[in-house]
Amino acid sequence: MNWDWSAVDAFLPRLADGLLVTAQALALSALLAFGLGLVWAVAQRSGPALVRGPVAVFTEFIRNTPLLVQLFFLYYVLPEWGLTLSAMVTGVVGLGLHYSTYTAEVYRAGIEGVPRGQWEAATALSLSRGRTWGVVILPQAIRRVAPALGNYVIAMLKDTPMLFVVGVMEMLGEARQFSSETFLTVEAVTVVGIAFILLSCPASFLMRTLERRLAR
Repeated sequence: MNWDWSAVDAFLPRLADGLLVTAQALALSALLAFGLGLVWAVAQRSGPALVRGPVAVFTEFIRNTPLLVQLFFLYYVLPEWGLTLSAMVTGVVGLGLHYSTYTAEVYRAGIEGVPRGQWEAATALSLSRGRTWGVVILPQAIRRVAPALGNYVIAMLKDTPMLFVVGVMEMLGEARQFSSETFLTVEAVTVVGIAFILLSCPASFLMRTLERRLAR
């Protein structure tokens, strides 16, 4: 095997395009995962029984089925029922929905970690349910779980190559298309692997730094 640096030079513009798509998909998916995860956690913690049951079943189902199967379902099965999503929307919804069930468990742990006295103090001050959650409980809970949420962002980054199966041209997708056109697979895939390392390692370091700061 001979390493071809000209292939690397030719692939770099495609890598930049894939990196932009990866960043967009990751940012939108993370926002969806964090938002829905909080909804699932609060619903299971304080929602009525008619809500808690279906939410628990739904999140358990999503958490115990592969992300790849969910992407195929959203992209290929939903159109049979009259709902067609673009490749990017499918990827964002699939990735965000899948990880929202994991972030829900993180939020739940943070909420349960808030001392009981905080709930009692809110009740003594006659705070409404909304203000109790928004002013007293959630700020403390989210502060406790911020490092764990950051770790899920890194996990989502490493799962973005799965979006290629529905046509999202992220970094690995660009590499596979480049290799199919030029038959230069090793260089393109290696560069993508290095790119993921360069993105993941600093992010992991930042998460550990944040965890130490919050622990103080």
